[in-house]
Amino acid sequence: YESMPSLVGSEMCIRDSPDALVEAKMKTSIPIAGGERCNSRDRLRELLEKRALHILQPEPTCNGGILETVKWAFLCELYHVTIAPHQACGPVSLLACAHIDAAIPNFLIQEGILDWSGFQAKLVKCPIQWEAGYVVPPTAPGLGVELDESIAKAHPYEGDALHLEMSPDPVI
Repeated sequence: YESMPSLVGSEMCIRDSPDALVEAKMKTSIPIAGGERCNSRDRLRELLEKRALHILQPEPTCNGGILETVKWAFLCELYHVTIAPHQACGPVSLLACAHIDAAIPNFLIQEGILDWSGFQAKLVKCPIQWEAGYVVPPTAPGLGVELDESIAKAHPYEGDALHLEMSPDPVI
């Protein structure tokens, strides 16, 4: 990723403020990405009609799933908005996104967790396949992934913090 130009920034405005995204978009030449917290077609419609984004980052695990995300991508295509699916939930949701990415015409880039090695790789029985920096969607039935439940059971979550909590210090 180091050689890739910075195309996608993090969400700078809360999801309930498309007008704030429009204001930010008018003040910069950097493409505006957002929408990972957008979870309804009404909110998507508002973002698109106000032309608040260059890049939509839908989160299939909370916006209605694979088919709904594909529908959103086709709506976005009408507004010349590209898609960079948000994905920070694990290998199953990554492969769901890979299938979405392969099916839509306005796919830009896929968010992921580094190279999906370590614990993430151990959670699935067959490793995620990569080719020239791209995730190769599996061809096995369903999403093409099978969890290794023994690994999941051997590593139960113990704690009270969410993995998405903000760091008190800037991350550079």
